Amino acid sequence: MHQITERLFVGNIYEAASPPTQIGALLWVAEEYDVELPAWLSTRKIPLKEFTRAEARPVADAVAWIDRHIADNRVMVCCRAGMSRSVSVIMAYLCCAEGWDYDSALRLVKTRRPGAMPLPQLEETIQLIKKIGWGGGLLSAD
Repeated sequence: MHQITERLFVGNIYEAASPPTQIGALLWVAEEYDVELPAWLSTRKIPLKEFTRAEARPVADAVAWIDRHIADNRVMVCCRAGMSRSVSVIMAYLCCAEGWDYDSALRLVKTRRPGAMPLPQLEETIQLIKKIGWGGGLLSAD
């Protein structure tokens, strides 16, 4: 597990199955795996494909889900290796919900999560989400 900010963490498939007790909410973003997520914390699966451009709607849903849970929890975003989809979602959250610019979010995740490789064209996806919004009509139910 890698701490990105005070309340945001990145994890992998093993950490998703057995998260530390300091985590109160867990977002699973790997499409190709189903992990039995612990019942003692708030969880959600928003599937993203590995190594491909992330679609705006699921990334916007992920940003909104994190935003709803981060005030009361430490949130861990997990995918298979914790290097691409999970850091991409965290970068999208930082840019869309907290107003970070893309380059600053990228520097932070690469510093805090060695080996981080955001999804292709993530910056364009984030710009689209900012343009069309990440709340309201874009969101799917919990």
